[in-house]
Amino acid sequence: MLRIRQFFLICSGAHLPMLRRAPSELNKYAGIGATVFFTGLFAAISAGYALWTVFGQPWIALLFAVVWGLMIFNLDRYIVSSMKKRERFGQELWMATPRIILAVLIAIVISKPLELKIFDTEIQAELIIMEQQKFREQETKVSERYTSRSNELKARIAALRQEMAVQAARRDTLQLLAQQEADGTGGSRVKNLGPIYKAKKADADSASVALAALGGRQRALSAELAQVDSTIAADIKGLQRGRLNGMASRLEALGRITAASQPIRWANWFIMLLFIAIETAPVFVKLISPRGPYDDLQDQHEFTFTMHRKEKKAILQMETEDRIAEKEAARPARKTTEESRTAFS
Repeated sequence: MLRIRQFFLICSGAHLPMLRRAPSELNKYAGIGATVFFTGLFAAISAGYALWTVFGQPWIALLFAVVWGLMIFNLDRYIVSSMKKRERFGQELWMATPRIILAVLIAIVISKPLELKIFDTEIQAELIIMEQQKFREQETKVSERYTSRSNELKARIAALRQEMAVQAARRDTLQLLAQQEADGTGGSRVKNLGPIYKAKKADADSASVALAALGGRQRALSAELAQVDSTIAADIKGLQRGRLNGMASRLEALGRITAASQPIRWANWFIMLLFIAIETAPVFVKLISPRGPYDDLQDQHEFTFTMHRKEKKAILQMETEDRIAEKEAARPARKTTEESRTAFS
């Protein structure tokens, strides 16, 4: 237990020789150090999972997790160790505000990957829906490239069908007239295959040829439309159907399920607030804790150092002034000696 406490005291960033002179402060700083350590540990786990979802390589995730965890640990340790207890709480809070803001930002960054893991089942279900929507969007964009040509062909086919219907009715009418002329039930009412019948039969045959030509054009257009449809199908089949499983997709899925479900939204906020509380705990512990012997020892040490520095500076200034005075005093004597040497010469 003593070794564990010693480790947590190191994590707190306190000056251990000075802290041992204030035994009553050991437990407080051991608790602060434990909070700093576990914050770095949570940061490492969060970063490792985040990199695992991005790269899928264990060694990359482990390496980045260690680096990120150590960086957050060192940053939190610096934040806590750099805070000094002042005589006024307002002054302390003003000095701690930038550190609190930084701690909140770190907590949000740490909490997001762990939220993705906690809601992984719901996220996977939402990712399937997002994949289907993405595929439909891709298919729609592919179809839109051929929409104008397809609509043009369909319009021309519809127009040809109407024209063929008119032409078929005209052909049937001409064939009926020719038949009636042949059997004497209509026209000249003379039963024969004379020139009148031949003329009407020629008109009927011409209408049949025109109808057949229209049918050929319709089949050609239908074949072209089928070719367009097959091209669309081939392009859709050639689309990349990769799974949406990256960090950005997971974050989007998390945002969608939190927007759609109030319980998940509240759970998401509670998790984030929990990490914010953990990350800001060392700072608030330093703020709300009363001034202790360790703080007095720190102030005494800093005051002694400041006075010693001022003393050294004053001594150096006095020595410099003495040397300047000596040089100023020696200058007239040197000038008199030089004038005497000049007179004798």
